[in-house]
Amino acid sequence: MGALRVSEKSIDKYFSFLKNLDTHSKKQLIIKLTDSIEAKKTSGARINTLYGAWEDARPAEDIIQEIRDSRVQSKETEDFE
Repeated sequence: MGALRVSEKSIDKYFSFLKNLDTHSKKQLIIKLTDSIEAKKTSGARINTLYGAWEDARPAEDIIQEIRDSRVQSKETEDFE
């Protein structure tokens, strides 16, 4: 997602509102803005942790049969009355 670009005129409008904040609120805003422009560190998650093979000691036929048995098929319809 790209960054939002704001015109100088819009920034002046924001500042005219923000300049009336108390000192504590201004400091909190400065901290949040500063944090938002600093480079974010990666979480350390590796791409290879997002995939893998299915591990199961059962034969494929048993797994397939279990999946088929767990399916629910209903031809009944509900009335909305």
